[in-house]
Amino acid sequence: MHRIKRTILVTGASSGIGQAISRQLQDNNHHVIGVSRDKSRLPDASSLFTPLTLDLNRLNNIPVWSKQIQQDFPELDAVVFAAGFGHFASLEEFSYAQIEQLMTVNFTAQVFLTRALLPALKQKSHANLIYIGSEAALQGSRKGSIYCASKFALRGFTQALRDECGKSSVRVSLINPGMVQTPFFDKLSFMPGTKDKQALQAEDIADLVNYILNAGENVAIEEITVNPVNKVILFKK
Repeated sequence: MHRIKRTILVTGASSGIGQAISRQLQDNNHHVIGVSRDKSRLPDASSLFTPLTLDLNRLNNIPVWSKQIQQDFPELDAVVFAAGFGHFASLEEFSYAQIEQLMTVNFTAQVFLTRALLPALKQKSHANLIYIGSEAALQGSRKGSIYCASKFALRGFTQALRDECGKSSVRVSLINPGMVQTPFFDKLSFMPGTKDKQALQAEDIADLVNYILNAGENVAIEEITVNPVNKVILFKK
C-alpha cells in the first residue's frame, strides 16, 4: 500500500461517521481539518487536528471560506464529505423549506465546496475527493423521495466528476453505506437492529476511507457499497 501523510478536510466531523473518520485519520498520522456547523462539538485543536466552523446551509459563504482554507492550509490534498442528515416522510408532508434544506446540505453544498477547492487540488501530485453517499442512492423507497433524490444526485455528480478529473491527479470516490449505528437515527422514526451484524459501525466506514486513501498510485477506487450482514430495521414506538 502507498502510505503518505496527508492534510485532509472532513465535513460533519463532530459526530457519527465524520467523527469516526476524523479520529482514524489522526490515528494514522494525518492532519485533519475538522468541520462542523457547531465548533463547540469538535475536539480542541492539536498538532493533528484543526477545528473549523462552516454552516453548509449558507451556500454564499462557501467560496470565501474555501479560499481562506486554501490560504491557511496550502498542503490540503484530500476532502472527505461526511456531512448530511435524514428526513423521511411522504412528499406532501415536507414543507418547501425542508425540501430546500435537505437538498442543500446533502447535495448542493457539497458541489459548492468541491467547486471551490477543485482547481487547487488538480495542481497536486496526488489528491482525493471522497463522498459519503448512501444505499438510498441505488433505489428509491417510500417516504424517502427527497432523501433519495439528494443521494441519487450526489452519485450522479461523482460519476460525472470522476470522468472530468480522469486526466488529473484527483481521484473521486463514493462510499454508499447501508444502515450505520450513529446519531443519524436519533430524530427518525426507525433505526437499524441492535444485535450483532444488524448494523454497520461508523468505524467500518472510516476503514473504507483509509483503504481508499492508501490505495496504490495506479489505483482509483470509484464506488463502494456496504451493508450489514443481516439487514434489520426497527421502528420506534
